[in-house]
Amino acid sequence: MVSVLRRTPRWVSSCSTEFHFRELWRSYSSEESKKWKDLIFSGVQPTGTLHIGNYFGAVKKWVEFQNEGKNGIYCIVDLHAITVPKKPEELKESILKMASTLIACGIDPSKSILFQQSQVPYHAMLGWIFICNSTMSRLAQLPHFKEKTEALQEIPAGLFAYPTLQAADILLYKATHVPVGNDQLQNINLACHLVNHFNKKYGNTFPRPQALMIEGLGSSIKSLRDPAKKMAKSSPDPKSRIDITDSPDEIRKKCRKAVTDCTSEIFYEPATRPGVSNMIQIHSSCTGLSIQETCDNFANKDTLVLKDSLADVLIEKLSPIREEIERLQNSPEYIHKILSEGATKAMTIAKPNWLEIKKKVGFS
Repeated sequence: MVSVLRRTPRWVSSCSTEFHFRELWRSYSSEESKKWKDLIFSGVQPTGTLHIGNYFGAVKKWVEFQNEGKNGIYCIVDLHAITVPKKPEELKESILKMASTLIACGIDPSKSILFQQSQVPYHAMLGWIFICNSTMSRLAQLPHFKEKTEALQEIPAGLFAYPTLQAADILLYKATHVPVGNDQLQNINLACHLVNHFNKKYGNTFPRPQALMIEGLGSSIKSLRDPAKKMAKSSPDPKSRIDITDSPDEIRKKCRKAVTDCTSEIFYEPATRPGVSNMIQIHSSCTGLSIQETCDNFANKDTLVLKDSLADVLIEKLSPIREEIERLQNSPEYIHKILSEGATKAMTIAKPNWLEIKKKVGFS
């Protein structure tokens, strides 16, 4: 066997992604966490279409948690979506499309709670309490605020308060675990700060949410056009990403246009060959093979073969999801029913928690 994986990252050789999540979950057995029922919370904005970075780096992990029997609440955060201007009809359509997408990807409403944020009014109420218990200096220092406002001439107040509403989303349900990437840790730290502040001021009310770090093959998929950057739906170049609703022809064209380099040999080395390494990583995410196994399969082959094979495995992986999204979008009544039922389930958790919070703050 020819070894074409150079300087193998420790996480590749030491454990599979599945093993990593099992061990990480067991590690949250501190005395503090035992006081609270394990509960995962995560949210997604109904803006744009999910791309493969979103799918492999987040949604696929949610489905894995669900199928392992872990309690999960997954929220379409439409209140967050209006921190930048949205046309009402476009927002309404985006909410239905995101719900259809999550269900098509494997979120099962009978196993997890899937709902629309604005249908549970206590999110905004708790968010206001957290705003009143935060400082402008702390919020202004968060990377999220700095990144989102760099190109803006006028800064919406909602964008400034975004992280406090995000903390409210998590803590309204007393969630114990939040799946995040490295770029979101500061927001979890803010939530923990608010927990400490609130519990000290009003009495023990919230658990400190644990960051459930998303690592592994799909956690850091890069742009196809600029592999120094993460794949992003905000990129103005649609060729930089593979959307999960892309047609087979679109996928092939984007894979063919993906940036590589002048070396035809296939090996994995992100520092010096980011484009090729990114394609290897995506290929492995689709097939479930390790980086080493993928490299071995392409020994003595060139990057054009890799691109064509990548298109093949992406089409095989995404076509059933795309077709199911299309089917679900043709049944808006069904999606509305799922979201309504999900909101009812969410309310059974949120309402008693809100009544407790309301009493402690002095509202009743």
